[in-house]
Amino acid sequence: MINRTRPYVILLIEDNPGDVRLTQEALKEGKKSIVLEVATDGIEALKFLRRQDAYTEKPTPDLILLDLNLPKWDGREVLREIKNDPQLKRIPVIVLTTSNAGADVLKCYDLHANCFINKPIDFDNFFDIIHKIEEFWFSTAILPTVVA
Repeated sequence: MINRTRPYVILLIEDNPGDVRLTQEALKEGKKSIVLEVATDGIEALKFLRRQDAYTEKPTPDLILLDLNLPKWDGREVLREIKNDPQLKRIPVIVLTTSNAGADVLKCYDLHANCFINKPIDFDNFFDIIHKIEEFWFSTAILPTVVA
């Protein structure tokens, strides 16, 4: 087990304020110390990740939760940019979306998403998914930011 001295950082790329709020509440119930950063569109997300403009002091996230249906640049474009950027490509990206279209699943994995999850519309199921993400990625998996 690797000892961790700082909180985990999740970048949630999500334009729905209700889903942002639910994610915040679910993570508050979790077992890990997590800082949740939020970007509400694809362009803002890439500025955050590249530490541009107002984001120069922001940390590199340990994990990205990415919605597909975003304004400006959609999630597919954001995913492509992340996975084609040598500085960002190792950050695990979980696509968390209401889409269950087979074409979206295949496209996201073709773009090297680490996981594709349907966003539950039920409150309890949403919390359960967030808790499972936290448990797996922060207790079971070894993140590249830990070994870098």
